[in-house]
Amino acid sequence: MDLLNTLVEKGLRREVPSREEALAVLATSDDDLLDVVAAAGKVRRHWFGRRVKLNYLVNLKSGLCPEDCSYCSQRLGSTAGILKYTWLKPDQASEAAAAGLAGGAKRVCLVASGRGPTDRDVERVAGTIRTIKEQNEGVEVCACLGLLSDGQAERLREAGADAYNHNLNTSEATYGDITTTHTYADRVDTVTKAHAAGLSACSGLIAGMGESDEDLVDVVFSLRELDPDSVPVNFLIPVEGTPLAKEWNLSPQRCLRILAMVRFVCPDVEVRIAGGREVHLRTMQPLALNLANSIFLGDYLTTEGQAGKADLEMIADAGFEVEGADQVTLPEHRVTARGGCGSHDTDGAGCGSHEEAGCGSHGGGGVCGTAPAATSGEPRTDLVAVRRRGAGTDLAPNA
Repeated sequence: MDLLNTLVEKGLRREVPSREEALAVLATSDDDLLDVVAAAGKVRRHWFGRRVKLNYLVNLKSGLCPEDCSYCSQRLGSTAGILKYTWLKPDQASEAAAAGLAGGAKRVCLVASGRGPTDRDVERVAGTIRTIKEQNEGVEVCACLGLLSDGQAERLREAGADAYNHNLNTSEATYGDITTTHTYADRVDTVTKAHAAGLSACSGLIAGMGESDEDLVDVVFSLRELDPDSVPVNFLIPVEGTPLAKEWNLSPQRCLRILAMVRFVCPDVEVRIAGGREVHLRTMQPLALNLANSIFLGDYLTTEGQAGKADLEMIADAGFEVEGADQVTLPEHRVTARGGCGSHDTDGAGCGSHEEAGCGSHGGGGVCGTAPAATSGEPRTDLVAVRRRGAGTDLAPNA
């Protein structure tokens, strides 16, 4: 297929495809899907080999958010029966992080619900970052606290944060349909602040909220312009008690095409499969590793994920390897340009991953269920379970 050959050549040269080419990837047929995956896989392997970076979420403060993001189970007015608790103490957060690191994660993503942190919140998180770094040598830490005010990114950086996440989520044209309590421009401003402070910027999207192909391409091209080191791709978890609970628009094939499009547009960036892979990719998750070079391990913020042991087996069975703490995530030209994703020294930046409602996971996630499989196209509500273990509970985490 001429389109795929062209996209591979452009990806190897770090050349931006045209909007028409990106839209054409999303419009490919199921008959061509394996060819699409194979083509995007060439680009992925060129820049990242067969390494898979593991990330681990720690929900520092859950629920009771004043924002009205329609996709989020922690939103204002949500009736979802999620865990609700105030800030974890530094030692509690470090203990939660250690479980993920023991399971193979090299990055810990610290997330807190809310519009954005107060200066007191920043000091609290700064203390947590220091504790985690003191107790876990070589760990990358990414903060995800919502909209930042002037000077806050610098203070997180001084505390040892490697990265900051804030997702664009959807296109600028449709952003007001999803959230009304802040703007798309507010989100862009926070990503820009993180960049300016020397943090590795992480910003991504949520697919499956009823958006068009054009919306998906718009947000990915906007992300390309912002130039984050990592782009988490979330697939909406329609959680009961949220406005988007009835939005079941994704198939495994659709998810793979979206991931392929992101890889072609952002060839040398860490592409992370974030919330929703278990729910929407299901048995095709191993195939998605040919497109993305990063995933979250275990549970998400408010919902359960696939068992950590199953994640590790899936990676090995698919012929990939877990990226080690001593390996640099990003290609050399990106590391040289900014100090780089995967670099732990204080002069560098880490790499990125999340968002105020979900460190790259929009507060969602899925669990590998045992219920009988539904036929294609039917809602898989059996794969959505509220998290009842790990951070904020007395039960062991799923790592």
